[in-house]
Amino acid sequence: MSDTFHLKDFFHAYFVSPKAYSKKHQLIVLFWTLANLMIATMYFSAGASFGLALLNFIYGTALIFLYFSGILAMILAPFIYLLVLIASFVKLAKKPSNKMVYEWADALWFATLAATVIRSYFIEAYTIPTSSMEKSLLVGDFLFVSKVSYGTRLPMTPLAFPFAHNTLPLTDSTKSYLEWMQMPFKRLPSLTQIKNNDVVVFNYPYENGRPTDKKENYIKRCLAIAGDSIQVIGGQVYINGVAAENQPNMQTRYMVKLENNGSWNDKSFQELMKKYDLTEGEQLHGNLDFAFPLTYQGKQELEMEPGVIAIDSLTDAKEMALNYIFPQHPSYPWNTDFFGPLYVPKAGDIMPLDSMTYPLYQHAIRVYENNPDFESKDGKYYINGKAIQSYQFKYNYYFMMGDNRHNSADSRFWGFVPETHVVGKAFFVWMSWDKNGSNIFEKIRWNRIFNLIH
Repeated sequence: MSDTFHLKDFFHAYFVSPKAYSKKHQLIVLFWTLANLMIATMYFSAGASFGLALLNFIYGTALIFLYFSGILAMILAPFIYLLVLIASFVKLAKKPSNKMVYEWADALWFATLAATVIRSYFIEAYTIPTSSMEKSLLVGDFLFVSKVSYGTRLPMTPLAFPFAHNTLPLTDSTKSYLEWMQMPFKRLPSLTQIKNNDVVVFNYPYENGRPTDKKENYIKRCLAIAGDSIQVIGGQVYINGVAAENQPNMQTRYMVKLENNGSWNDKSFQELMKKYDLTEGEQLHGNLDFAFPLTYQGKQELEMEPGVIAIDSLTDAKEMALNYIFPQHPSYPWNTDFFGPLYVPKAGDIMPLDSMTYPLYQHAIRVYENNPDFESKDGKYYINGKAIQSYQFKYNYYFMMGDNRHNSADSRFWGFVPETHVVGKAFFVWMSWDKNGSNIFEKIRWNRIFNLIH
């Protein structure tokens, strides 16, 4: 083979005369084919049409044949050739040859296929974008999420651009997936079940307009599992009538009153914020009255600071009904600190339907359980025009809350998370980046690297 790249020679070498299969390659192809056959069978058993299940099988198995035949490498080769050629002009690389271009294209496709399988079926990297889980998880934490823990959810939109969640890279709104190939919900066997206080990643259930697995990813703590009753009284969560364990890093909102003696200035105030890692808050009615989210330990320590007069809890009053709190109905005048009691359905539960249960469960029955014609009319309830007096749930549901209790959009605002939307279990933090650090060494939170998530 010549050291000079010729497209005609490359086309002949890796398309007209594809490389031979070794026994190792044959075993890989056999395993891949059987795996895709099993997946297609599971899709079909979950309700997919035979045509869609067959198409998914053909698409999945074709990838491995295209890879081993060299066709995928050949498709990618011209792009790699151009990039290397441009780099060679500025002395950053040698002039490309057939062998080099093919090897790079082959390695890149292998890495893409392997990473896609790992990301889709085993473990995936996520980042924390908001403060809803502070101080348990911090903005800038990078974590791995185990998909096998609760049973891998088979891809619901399998035709998608690798490593992109819902939009193509370098675009704001171009979809990274093809919507016409929609597959039903199905999970592989799980290693464990979701337990109370697990930190769970899920697709935001109240979002419309996108397939389930392409909705935005949220991360919260599961306070109530299927079959539990949850209630919040004065900010304290109760599960089945028993006070739930409060995580050490759980934050609630406090009013911090500072002494007005002239000792406070911008520098001293910023030093206090940095010392207690206060990344959010607001000024209240007084010049030196502030609302800050604090852990209980942080509250006790801050009370001892010179110049701090008092720290009082800021909770919603019991009689203060908020119309944006689930289920957004006058029969349930709840708020973030006085909520429930609310029963969380489990698969197989038969729920009687009346004027009190309808507001709580109508969205789950209509949307998550796929009964778009479910309606209430003249005090009666109908699905597909048939009158019903009760409904049996198909799925398990969960109630999620953020550890930063007064700065978390969670189930108190939009209700249940169905098992169809669960992505996986937050496993450990592999990197943490503080954008406010003054240099690269201060930006990395070294004490958080490889921390397990509890």
